Amino acid sequence: MTVTRPDIQTEADVQRLVDTFYRKVNQDDLLDPVFNGFAHVDWARHLPIMYDFWSSLLLGTSRYSGRPFPKHLPLPVDAAHFTRWMQLFEATVDELFAGPVADTAKVRALNIATMFEYRLRKRDPLSLL
Repeated sequence: MTVTRPDIQTEADVQRLVDTFYRKVNQDDLLDPVFNGFAHVDWARHLPIMYDFWSSLLLGTSRYSGRPFPKHLPLPVDAAHFTRWMQLFEATVDELFAGPVADTAKVRALNIATMFEYRLRKRDPLSLL
């Protein structure tokens, strides 16, 4: 029996994606120490920001305004962290959704991860070795 997954269409879908993804992040041996040990993320404050961010990107709501990159500058992350972040994100999207907006979510996430990784590496010339 084939189970058809819905596409991302509503705010509830965005919230489900974000909540499910960050539950996985919080259980991940590589990412949890960065988010909870180093950054001490205030999840009650952070998750609504992520809802707005992904709602803006996927539903065109324009609710997010901010500069996400500078907040990531102090984080002790490398290519392995971005790879794992993408694995979890793509797995979450594929587990919950299918369709053009779900595909867009994965492309946007990859673009963000690629740009953040590049910019973070650029700040530390030794990381290019």
